[in-house]
Order: sequence, then C-alpha cells, then structure tokens
Amino acid sequence: MIRPQVECGSARWGMGDGVVIDTVRSYSSGVVGRSLNSARTNHFVLDSSSGPNEALNSAEAFLAGISSCGVNLIEMHARDTGVPLRSLHVTIAGTRSPAHPGTFESVTMRFELQGVDQAQAEALVETYRHR
Repeated sequence: MIRPQVECGSARWGMGDGVVIDTVRSYSSGVVGRSLNSARTNHFVLDSSSGPNEALNSAEAFLAGISSCGVNLIEMHARDTGVPLRSLHVTIAGTRSPAHPGTFESVTMRFELQGVDQAQAEALVETYRHR
C-alpha cells in the first residue's frame, strides 16, 4: 500500500549544536473536526471550534501554550533571582472574526502576581515579554 505524504516546509533560525526540536503528531479520529494528538508520551484530543467543539479546541490549545510559557518562565525567573513570588495567574484571550476564524485579530494577556510589589511584578512580566 502506498501512503501519500506531503511535506509543508520547515524554517530554521540559527540552528546549531544543542538545538531542541519539539514534535507533535496529529491523526484523524474518525470524527470530522476532531484530531488525536501525541507529544512525547502524552495523548490528547483537539476539536475544531466549528465542530464538534466538545474538547479543547485548537485555538485554545495554541493560547494555552503561550500563557503556560508565561507562568513557567516568570516562576523560574522569580525563583532564580530571589523574587518572593507566591502565585501567578495568566489569562489570555484571543479575538477572532467568524469570517476569518484561522486568524487572531488580537491577543491580550493579563498577569496577576501575588507576593510581589508593583515594581517587581512589572519587572517579571517584562522578562517574559523580552524572551
């Protein structure tokens, strides 16, 4: 049996020794609009926002990657620099037009930090913004 395959190109920026390549594989599930996905040993379902939209949808997963990066990076930086961060909540919202659902018109993030003063909070968020 021949299985057709299509490569969609790749981009490489300054790839040298020690490069990390993250790979996710997605499969059709038998339900239109639902994919099965694997990253390392983790398996998860993603739905299209146009249906069935019962599981986490692709846009939400994309936004979760960005907000979780904010949480992880800020927590690690606070730990490494001795900033007394107790907790951190990041809320991210992406606005999409029904006419162009594959494109975010805007993305906003709200950072709520506890255990630090305003200047420390701003410095921690700036660290995230510049990485």
